[in-house]
Amino acid sequence: MAENSPLLKGRSTSSESKINDSKLYLAVFSAILGNFSFGYSLVYPSPVLPQLQTPDVDPRLRMGKEQTAWFGSIYTLGAAAGGLGAMLLNDLIGRKLSIMTSAVPSTIGYLLMGGASDFWMLLLGRFLTGVAGGMTAGSIPVYISEISHKRVRGAMGTCPQITAVTGTLSLYALGLVLRWRWLAVVGGVPALLMVVLLVFMPSSPRRLIKLGREQEAEKALRWLRGEHYDTQVEINDIEHSINTQAKVTWSQLATPVYYRPILIAVVMRFLQQMTGITPILVFMEPIFAKSKVSLPARYDAAIVGAFRLFAVAVAASLMDRAGRKALLYTSSLLMILSSLTLTIISHTTPCPPGTAPPGTAPLTLTISHDAIGSALDASQQTSAGLIPLISTMVFIFGYALGWGPITWLLMSEVLPLVTRGVASGLCVAVSWLTAFALMQAFSHLVEDHSLFVPYLCFTVMCVFCLLFTAVCVPETRGRSLEEIENYFRTGGTFTITRSPSTEQM
Repeated sequence: MAENSPLLKGRSTSSESKINDSKLYLAVFSAILGNFSFGYSLVYPSPVLPQLQTPDVDPRLRMGKEQTAWFGSIYTLGAAAGGLGAMLLNDLIGRKLSIMTSAVPSTIGYLLMGGASDFWMLLLGRFLTGVAGGMTAGSIPVYISEISHKRVRGAMGTCPQITAVTGTLSLYALGLVLRWRWLAVVGGVPALLMVVLLVFMPSSPRRLIKLGREQEAEKALRWLRGEHYDTQVEINDIEHSINTQAKVTWSQLATPVYYRPILIAVVMRFLQQMTGITPILVFMEPIFAKSKVSLPARYDAAIVGAFRLFAVAVAASLMDRAGRKALLYTSSLLMILSSLTLTIISHTTPCPPGTAPPGTAPLTLTISHDAIGSALDASQQTSAGLIPLISTMVFIFGYALGWGPITWLLMSEVLPLVTRGVASGLCVAVSWLTAFALMQAFSHLVEDHSLFVPYLCFTVMCVFCLLFTAVCVPETRGRSLEEIENYFRTGGTFTITRSPSTEQM
């Protein structure tokens, strides 16, 4: 594979040096507020479930085992439906309007949860916020990749993950001081702010050119790149990419130029979920409570959330330096080591204090020996209680370093332009259907076999993540979207060759 092939031949970078990214950053910020809401709503059950499982809660809202499983997992069904909706809306009304539309189910969902008087209202609210999350997950990465230039696309591509993590951390932090109804009220604010800001942002230049609206595309590019940027070079590249593609038929989808990038994106979203990240994030407080971590579970969740945000920030700084594959390798290895540690810890069940194994006589100790033994036991329990927390932090760090943000970024990079809207929705739908099945299975596996079996499965899947990266994932750092498409079209080269007549245009 010619991954080190030169970039576009004969192209001057003088116009790139005149790019002003300030308005691009504003457009990206406006869009990723939807990801903030997505991260917030995804882990909403973590601090809420303990509040709704107490004896003094309204019996119509109190949750047992089955209600807990559905309250946690129904979000993923909504996200799958939202992903399918994005699959249609991305090409029907455009990326920007698809993102703005997600505010409708988000707002209704939070209103239902905030004013819930029965369990069905909580479920419907969770489902609708999941629909909004699926729509943003299928539209925002595509919008960002199409308004960004290749010099900053890697960093911009991590922004959805950064804001999603920030939303998660905000929920964990607010859960320390707010009751569950107020958490729902706060959750509706970011989506409304997103709509207000996106009204003033441009549509995707690539979509505008595809629709034959070149003047609007030129105006959008000039707004995004600055007044001194030569938009004609980028417009020519986009037009060349569009002109080399006809409308895809079902038979053409069987050719490598289409099925390879789509398959890579779909499998990466499947493997991303199979690492276990969603059940770990959604049920974090109950998991820590079951793991007997020495700190209160709600504080552990906030600590892990803050550490996750730090990891994503590190990934953003390295994305365009270390490259996508190097970060994916590192991410896989860290997740393998940490999930293996959690598997071993969860399989080792210490004898409860004050009891002896069956068939053995209780030990008779002097008072001084009892005191020494109690002190040693307390010290060992404190140290052992930190291991699940540290291992979870390493797992989250590894995920956030690679398989979290890069999966989103690569989805928007490798998908062919002509199928990008539909295929991105398909990726999101596959991802969340996988998450739903996994979360349902997780709840029952933990109930029947403790945490050992789920953690063992997650370890195996992390090994598959490492192998898939080595065999199937191309390095896209520093490549334009048109060069990446050319890689799959030619079977291994990023260089775009033009006919003399095309170069003279």
